[in-house]
Amino acid sequence: MNLTGISNRFVNRAMPAVLLTIALSAFTGLCNVALAQNWPTSGKPIAFINPFPPGGAVDAFGRPLARQLSLQLNASILVDNRGGAGGTVGAAIAAKMPPDGYTWLLGAVHHSIAPSMYANLPYDLTRDFEPVALLASVPHVIVVNPKRFPKNDLKSIIEIVRSNPGKYNYASTGNGTSQHLAGEMFKIQTGAFITHIPYRGTGPALLDVVAGQVDMMFDTLAGAGPFIRSGQLIAVAVASPKRVEAFPNIPTAIEEGLPNYVASAWYAFWAIKGTPKDVVDRMTVEVNKALASKELQERWATLGSVVPKMSRAEFAVYIDQEIARWREVVKASNAKVD
Repeated sequence: MNLTGISNRFVNRAMPAVLLTIALSAFTGLCNVALAQNWPTSGKPIAFINPFPPGGAVDAFGRPLARQLSLQLNASILVDNRGGAGGTVGAAIAAKMPPDGYTWLLGAVHHSIAPSMYANLPYDLTRDFEPVALLASVPHVIVVNPKRFPKNDLKSIIEIVRSNPGKYNYASTGNGTSQHLAGEMFKIQTGAFITHIPYRGTGPALLDVVAGQVDMMFDTLAGAGPFIRSGQLIAVAVASPKRVEAFPNIPTAIEEGLPNYVASAWYAFWAIKGTPKDVVDRMTVEVNKALASKELQERWATLGSVVPKMSRAEFAVYIDQEIARWREVVKASNAKVD
């Protein structure tokens, strides 16, 4: 048997397929380079999908970021609100968009909670998206409608709700959000029973607390801050280890006798998985430049937020850690999607 001849015939037959694969890979690479060099194309808008209704905390960070980036990139950037199911509806929509650099996802801590709350998510946070930047981290604050409680300090409110199980309720931005679980943590640590009322986002929830339709809320300073400043809501305690510089008069829950009540929300920015690396790299540089700008630094300070310094790789690890951490909270509270 002539093994050399067999080998040569095999190579001759296989070589065209190998060459075709190499050619296709090279062509794809050249297309991606060309896309990155021409991105963003003049006149073609960029969409930031915000999976929550207008007026919430993600809008509070996402819209100023979009304005700053539109100036830096000389491009039109639109924030597209797609609220529902604790941010999972909009995230599912974003996951199906073409990875061409013209659609990105604005998101929040809620997206690290969702895998523990929803049995069959129509997307996978780590499979369908690529982390770009952690935009901000903001502590939660316990806010109440001033007309719903005779006293508005934390100790009095705990005593009132403990003495009236089921009489009082709290709003959240939806099942499985950090506002929901911050309320469940409060119930666990105080032994109080208050009814959870989920909404389709921060805006609608806050408006009903302001109107007195709901008694209280465990929102972030980013969302509740304007209502606290206007006096429409009373800030009882902030859920951070120390007082927040932008709201120095709000005591911490620790100061008020609830030593383990610490909760915060974070807001972030993702690319659709498969977006050309050069485009993601460019956007990462621009986002970090925007976050360092005087305009956003001042805006973030008024929202009581900080900007954690993380690389993309560090942010990816952080997301995995958050998914694991919130899984434990969901298990301990027996929180469910109503």
